[in-house]
Amino acid sequence: MSLVQKPAPDFTATAVMPNGEQAQLTLSSFKGKKYVVLFFYPFDFTFVCPTEILAFSNHIEEFQKRGVEVIGCSIDSAHVHRAWRDTKVEDGGIGPIKYPLVADVNKDIARSYGVLLEAGMALRGTFLIDKAGTVRQATVNDLPLGRSIEETLRLVDALQHTEEHGEVCPAGWNKGKTAMKANPKGVADFLKANAGKL
Repeated sequence: MSLVQKPAPDFTATAVMPNGEQAQLTLSSFKGKKYVVLFFYPFDFTFVCPTEILAFSNHIEEFQKRGVEVIGCSIDSAHVHRAWRDTKVEDGGIGPIKYPLVADVNKDIARSYGVLLEAGMALRGTFLIDKAGTVRQATVNDLPLGRSIEETLRLVDALQHTEEHGEVCPAGWNKGKTAMKANPKGVADFLKANAGKL
């Protein structure tokens, strides 16, 4: 069942923070303050996962300037997260990434977001949560399919545009492009102006 338009399941769990230290992280602590991109991945010390984790870290300033907290989560322990961070990228590690990695050892968080497989690992779920703590977008990829960080940023921009302007964002919309009014005339005007461009 989709979590979109529903309150994001809250949790408090041990996380390895950007400074490398362990701390308790509570999702609802960001409510009213920041947007959150919460993403799940299967395991530390694997193959597709480090490409995604490093891509999020490499784009962290883009998320921060939009007021977004990025949080990664897997079923590994905080000790394993720290070991992976302490391993150089060229040796199969991720190095000092710039956002928290949550340890979901008991698998309750992955279960509450509907991404836990029977085999005991999480699918590649990505959840965009607004400042009110509501899930506004969810994408779940199978294990071999890495996600697009650029698409996640585009969806943040779309959500923030709709909140600010009351417009809806059509197919392929990017920041700076024309959106449309959520009424029949607005749709007709947009389609006429963009004939053959969609």
